[in-house]
Amino acid sequence: MMTAVRLYLEFFFTGLFAVGGGLATLPFLYEMSARTGWFSNQDILNLIAISESTPGAIGINMSTYAGYVTLGIGGGILATLALISPSIIVIVMISKVLEKFRDSKVVKGIFKGLRPASTGLIAAAGLGVAKLALLHTGEGISLNISGIIFAVILFLCMKKWKIHVIAYIGIAAAVGIMVGF
Repeated sequence: MMTAVRLYLEFFFTGLFAVGGGLATLPFLYEMSARTGWFSNQDILNLIAISESTPGAIGINMSTYAGYVTLGIGGGILATLALISPSIIVIVMISKVLEKFRDSKVVKGIFKGLRPASTGLIAAAGLGVAKLALLHTGEGISLNISGIIFAVILFLCMKKWKIHVIAYIGIAAAVGIMVGF
């Protein structure tokens, strides 16, 4: 029972403070992993892969997966509800106030401050994912050369050919099965 309450609170506060969308939840998940031991960094990599390759918002998918890993189906539902609760509360409150103060310098200043904060959170999450995906850790740290080459190739292909993201996800999954980075 206490784990369920803690799970709810962890994801509630993640949803409350992870400004910038799903990837902005990653720093919170790394911290939660270290603090609670509910899931490992490898689980977070799996969580990202599953979240990116399934329909729906990445933050929701990640909370559902993390909750499921922690407490099964009930945990997945609980973590998802916890993550979206702050957004619902804040959006209802803001929609009531924003209409009245839309032209306020304070409101404009708040949004100007939140945009770079969101960018920073997403950049930190991206660097964390890159570290886990492109480095081998254990007895010392070494580069995952084949992973780096594949990431660069995929990046260049995405810039050159505007193929749907789902195709790249499928290609990456197939290459991962064949090569096993």
